[in-house]
Amino acid sequence: MSKQDGRSRQVNETPVDDTGADILHIDMDAFFASVELLSRPDLRGTPVIVGGLGPRSVVSAANYEARRYGVNSAMPMSVALRRCPNATVLPGSYALYQQYSTQVMDIFGDFTPLVEKLSVDEAFLDVRGARRLHGSPSQIATAIRARVFAETGLTCSVGAAASKFVSKVASSRSKPDGLLVVPPDQTLAFLRPLPISALWGVGPATEQQLGRLGLRLVGDVADTPYEALRRAVGEALATRLQQLANGDDPRSVSVHREEKSIGHEVTFGYDVTDEADVRRAMLRQSDDAAARLRAAGLLGRTVVLKVRFTDFTTLTKSRTLSEPTNVGRRIYEEAVAAWEASGAAGRRIRLIGVRVEQLGEGGPGLGLWDPDEDWRDAEAAVDEVSARFGRGSVKPAALIRPSSDR
Repeated sequence: MSKQDGRSRQVNETPVDDTGADILHIDMDAFFASVELLSRPDLRGTPVIVGGLGPRSVVSAANYEARRYGVNSAMPMSVALRRCPNATVLPGSYALYQQYSTQVMDIFGDFTPLVEKLSVDEAFLDVRGARRLHGSPSQIATAIRARVFAETGLTCSVGAAASKFVSKVASSRSKPDGLLVVPPDQTLAFLRPLPISALWGVGPATEQQLGRLGLRLVGDVADTPYEALRRAVGEALATRLQQLANGDDPRSVSVHREEKSIGHEVTFGYDVTDEADVRRAMLRQSDDAAARLRAAGLLGRTVVLKVRFTDFTTLTKSRTLSEPTNVGRRIYEEAVAAWEASGAAGRRIRLIGVRVEQLGEGGPGLGLWDPDEDWRDAEAAVDEVSARFGRGSVKPAALIRPSSDR
């Protein structure tokens, strides 16, 4: 059974005092699958999985009907279809998801300017300053859910609490299409009976470590002597877990989230040994990363190449530039240099990825002499065409392969 299949849904059955529950976490319900179902209403109520059907495809998303069979995102598609053989598999429409995401985030912004976007389908909102105009946190959450459904046909779940951590846990408990308010004075009563997996930072390995101490619930972690926790999971994690288990999360909603890296990677449908295929993938990823940098007004100083071999061993190589860049050709040349230094040529490659790190704001010019000026101008022209006709309408000739190619 999926961890979020709707069976343990928890919502407020009667009105509660939401004074101080000013942090909302809003999470769209099975977002990718729900967007796909807008154009396939005949599939409503049946298991739907979003993803590819290749031998190495993974699940991008699954609706709640599929999750009840134990289907989860990032699961190999072959495993998902064994668990749920009657599921309908639909390809992803990522440009469409971004379109709906923008529409939903704009709705959030109509209620408060304090919106911290976490991903395409979830965000934190601080609604303290919106009370006079829009009402209490419960009323604001209800109004947002109604507008999202009326304008998009999609549903979302909302948690309201005094902190980001508790509001996020509350939204996950209220799925799908629910609202759960946790009054500040009921925070500990809400958290203590939950499984320790509800705590941020507790994955399978940490859960197993804590289990050896007999800790199963959040309340167990809150009551355990700190020194015992420190010996089990280390000082930093022990401190954070006890703080969260006691409802202590002082972080505020941050409107500006700094991206630490921008990049792309691809898992090949078959093990690749042809270096031309690898270089084509790196070129595509470099161009995509550069386009995202330019769109965000960012420059990057370090280019990182990631290579995963057929035995699942993974190698990374990085190169730091003397001047930061947002030019795809420069990123690609550095990725190729990292590739040549990696010793990976001739080996069977399962995955290749290129990302750019050490990001900072910057304009198009880098100095009196810009060695990438011609490429920079060409890529700026491509950006203009892409903005008008869509991403991919213009691409490097090296990425256009004859139809006879596999």
